[in-house]
Amino acid sequence: MSWWWAGAIGAAKKKFDEDEPPPKHESVALIIGVTGIVGNSLAEILPLSDTPGGPWKVYGVARRPRPTWNEDNPINYIRCDVSDADDVQEKLGSLTDITHVFYVTWAHRPSEAENCEVNGRMLKNVLDVVIPNCPGLKHISLQTGTKHYLGPFESFGKIAIPDSPFDESLPRLDHINFYDTLEDILFAEVEKKEGLTWSVHRPGKIFGFSPYSLVNLVGTLCVYAAICKHEGAALRFPGCKAAWDGYSDCSDADLIAEHHIWAAVDPYAKNEAFNVSNGDVFKWKSFWKVLAEQFGVEYVEFEEGQQLTLQELMKDKSSVWDEIVRDNGLTPTKLEDVGNWWVIDLVLQGEGWLDTMNKSKEHGFLGFRNSKNSFISWIDKAKAYKIVP
Repeated sequence: MSWWWAGAIGAAKKKFDEDEPPPKHESVALIIGVTGIVGNSLAEILPLSDTPGGPWKVYGVARRPRPTWNEDNPINYIRCDVSDADDVQEKLGSLTDITHVFYVTWAHRPSEAENCEVNGRMLKNVLDVVIPNCPGLKHISLQTGTKHYLGPFESFGKIAIPDSPFDESLPRLDHINFYDTLEDILFAEVEKKEGLTWSVHRPGKIFGFSPYSLVNLVGTLCVYAAICKHEGAALRFPGCKAAWDGYSDCSDADLIAEHHIWAAVDPYAKNEAFNVSNGDVFKWKSFWKVLAEQFGVEYVEFEEGQQLTLQELMKDKSSVWDEIVRDNGLTPTKLEDVGNWWVIDLVLQGEGWLDTMNKSKEHGFLGFRNSKNSFISWIDKAKAYKIVP
């Protein structure tokens, strides 16, 4: 059974024996955004001895210094600001052995026009250096997301969108979207090298681990629950009735990483765009109870007429979080870094749009996750790395 058909990497991550000679590498990965929510999973999975396409040598690129929670991954960490063309040339220009690029980063700006400019520039800076310098380059894997079907954050609820579940045959929206900019750059750049292939991956709500992520749903909910527990307050639902009662889906970060690797090494997955989600559905009213149980805090059902936002509830909680970090000996963090309140408010203020995994399954990817187990496992990881108590 193929690795991605098995649909799981196992509960324990394998580690290399320091006494063993280093393996001969069959593939060399460049992860752009290695400390992000999917980049971190790629950094854990790619070096494993049974990962398809391997053994893999892995370069991991991120803008900030290497964090402690990423140190155990056997990768070559490169600190580089990919929005700066000179920095990219200096830091990545000497790499000539890359065979696969996994582009899993993005930058958030106030307007979608600015998002198009900065994110397009970041991707082009990387490809302008890697493609001509790496003769063995085979594949570029680009991550976008469900906003391909919904439009940018600033237009949610303001433009017409297709009915869900979304499938990959749907045309682009007639609206500015930086995902389209990234795709267009990718398609143009791969034409410059004969035989170079690509894949585009569109996850939805990502469940994973990274205190550096701009959209860490599970981590932010953990921080909210920890603050409620610390203050003796009930866990109230900051969303609408449609989100509470309706069906939602999500994408496990490890599953997304498996999906990227599958598309990078399976000939049948080349030059295609794919949705990637766990393959099941859930209701937030069920997961709200799970979240409360994991932190030993009381919760209340959805309150009609009591519309809440986490941005409002948490606006004066910085000192409270400092107390929690100090009292529990947690990894030092600031509330604004681990509490992505705007993302939770956005996700929980509307219905839970769904996608379909049929195309991925038809092309050979049969991986899946139990979303409840995924939710709990990422909560456990946030606790294990002492991000939350």
